[in-house]
Formats: sequence, structure tokens, C-alpha cells
Amino acid sequence: MFHLSPFTFRLSSVSLNMKARVHIENFILIILGILSAGMGIKGFLLSTRFIDGGVTGISMLLAKTTGVPISALIFIINIPFIVVGYRQLGRAFAVRSIVAIGGLAVCLAFVNFPDVTHDKLLSAVFGGIFLGVGVGLAIRGSAVLDGTEIAALLLSKKLELLKVNDIILVFNVIIFSTALFFLGVESALYSILTYISASKMIDFILNGLEQYTSITVVSTKGDAIRSAITARGRGVTVYEGKGGYGKDGHINDPRDIVFTVATRLEIPSIKQEILTIDPSAFIVQHSIDDTTGGLVKRKRHH
Repeated sequence: MFHLSPFTFRLSSVSLNMKARVHIENFILIILGILSAGMGIKGFLLSTRFIDGGVTGISMLLAKTTGVPISALIFIINIPFIVVGYRQLGRAFAVRSIVAIGGLAVCLAFVNFPDVTHDKLLSAVFGGIFLGVGVGLAIRGSAVLDGTEIAALLLSKKLELLKVNDIILVFNVIIFSTALFFLGVESALYSILTYISASKMIDFILNGLEQYTSITVVSTKGDAIRSAITARGRGVTVYEGKGGYGKDGHINDPRDIVFTVATRLEIPSIKQEILTIDPSAFIVQHSIDDTTGGLVKRKRHH
């Protein structure tokens, strides 16, 4: 006879509670994202002739030139991207994204937002800020409010020479060039400013102030550098290497390669400390989009 122990039931209960918590957190983030994006569009941008990039920008441009409600356009134009996302990224992602985009369409159709300002510069900047916060929160909630990134991701897999950011850039150049023709030079330039503001806020929401940077140090004083970095509460990885420069091609010069990850706010002081230990140290920095596992957060010493 099959029997489940109380411990098994407890594990199942914990697992279900964790899943429910994740779903609730995603739902809250998506709702907040919808409201913020709605504020950016209706509270700042619709009263001007400014647009954003991506599918949202296409919807706004068509709404301003054809008179079709943006709430309908933003949902209809995103549907093909969501269908492709369903095939490539899974059902759960597609469902969340349909809910998010549908929610944004409903919000734009029925929720009243105050027309905050008629100042062009403020409208462009803060419209982009609110819109970027909304898109970023939706992405944090495992959904999208704009299908451009889905298309760029899939195209980058087929066009190996182009990265996702390259495809998005080309896509937006086409949109703003079209805006230049239909909306005029001034509106197109302000629209670019809106897009820059939105992009910066998306990066801020996804990465925060603690955007991480990797540091690779090649030095003959690797042990002292390792000690200095670990004293800060940062984890390190040490490789054994040999120098390979010089006309004779000798590689018998042993040295350590120290690798660590820190926030961009810590980088200047870490570099200064490394160069104090070894002024001839070779230091290489790389921006990091994401990390998994390892000692990334600073470990407190008591």
C-alpha cells in the first residue's frame, strides 16, 4: 500500500506556497507596470506628438496619424509577437504577457490619468520615465508590455552577426525615421529623448543601482590582492598563469589571475587598492548583465 509521510506533505505544502507567492508577486509587478506605463502614455505623451520606440511607438504613431484608439492598436499589434513568444518561450510567459498587454489596453481605454504638463521637455522625459518603469516592472513580473524584445531575441538567433540590442536599434531607427516624416523634426527629436529616458529606467528597474562589474587582475602579487579583496567581503577566484609577452616568446614568468565581481560603486576603490599593492597590475573590467550562484552579495564580517 502506497503511503505518504507527513514530511512529504509538508514539502508539498512549502512548494505550493512558494509557487503561489511567486505568482502573486508577478501579478503585483504586472499591475504596477500597467499603471505606470498608462501614466506615462496618457499623462504625458498622448497630449503631445511624441512617441516611444518599439511596438508601443508604432501604436502611438498610428494612433496619432490615423485616429484609431491606441488601446486597440497596442493590443492588436502585439498579438503576433506574443504568438511567437508562446512557441519559443512557453505558455506561462505568453499568458502573463497577454494579461499584461490586455491590462494596459484596458487601462488606456478606461482609466483617467491627469494631463500633468504641456511642457515639451518635461513631457518627453517624464513620459519616458513612467513608461520605462512600467515596462521594467512587467519584465520583473515575467511578462512584457512590448513585443519588440521577443522579435529581436528570435531574429538574433537566426541572424548570428546581429545581437538583440543591434536589432532593437535598427527597429527603432526605422520608427523614428518614420516619425520624422509624419510628425516633424521637433517631435521626432523629442521622441528619441522619450525613448532614451524609457531605456534608462528599464535598465535601472532590472539592474538597480547595484549593477555588477567583473574585474580580472593579472599580477605577480596575486595573493596580496586576493587578501585585500576578500577582506572587503567579496569572493574571488584565483587562476595560475604565465606571462606571454616579449620578443623571445618565453612564458616562464608565473603570475596569478584574480577574478572577482563587485558593484560599480565599489570599482574605483578596489582598483585603487589593487594598484597600491601592485602598480604594474593588469586590470580588465567587464559589465555583467546577470549572475547566478556564487558569492555576489557582499558577505558581512563580524
